[in-house]
Amino acid sequence: MANKKKVIVTGFEPFGGHAVNSSWVAVQELEKLGLGEAVDLHVCEVPVEYQAVQDLLPSLWKEPQPQLVVHVGVSGLATTVTLEQCGHNKGYKRLDNCSFCPASQCCMDSGPDCIQSLLDMETVCKTVNGSDLGVTLSVSKDAGRYLCDYTYYTSLYLGHGHSAFIHVPPLGKPYSSQDLGRALQAAVQEMLKILELDPEHNKHCNHEQHHHHHHQHDHV
Repeated sequence: MANKKKVIVTGFEPFGGHAVNSSWVAVQELEKLGLGEAVDLHVCEVPVEYQAVQDLLPSLWKEPQPQLVVHVGVSGLATTVTLEQCGHNKGYKRLDNCSFCPASQCCMDSGPDCIQSLLDMETVCKTVNGSDLGVTLSVSKDAGRYLCDYTYYTSLYLGHGHSAFIHVPPLGKPYSSQDLGRALQAAVQEMLKILELDPEHNKHCNHEQHHHHHHQHDHV
């Protein structure tokens, strides 16, 4: 099928106190489950390094451009599967796995402070939470100003908002890798449905009907 949708989902390598990074484990579970026949799913593991992210992300977004790129990261504070609505440009002071942080402490020198995903994460959250999945989702507007937030902002910038970020808890706190895989599958399938319902979303973001989505002009 030539008209398959291309979706890329990434997880992160181990860092700090996370000897196993549940985000990459969850993404590998998602890969086993797949996203259905109509979706060409690619997964990759991202280093916890600012420079590696800067090098890798443009290659993910190049032709043929994916419909959606979803990044998954672990949060030791999370007890739910957390959908992040936006990425932030500034405040990157925490050292990465190479003991490096950007001198400017920001992602893009001339970029806006915050970029929102085109996807309304509240809608995704409500739908999946209403579906008897056995895993609870929530929504956040602060991805933590580390590699997760840095990756999300960069991807939102490169992909004109066609990106999502999902924080997962560490394994067993409370969810198994299979639970997390199912939650990722449900969330990403819902995101694709939303994009399909409104394929012109990104092309007419200054159009009248979208004026209530005022945040969508931030990146234009």
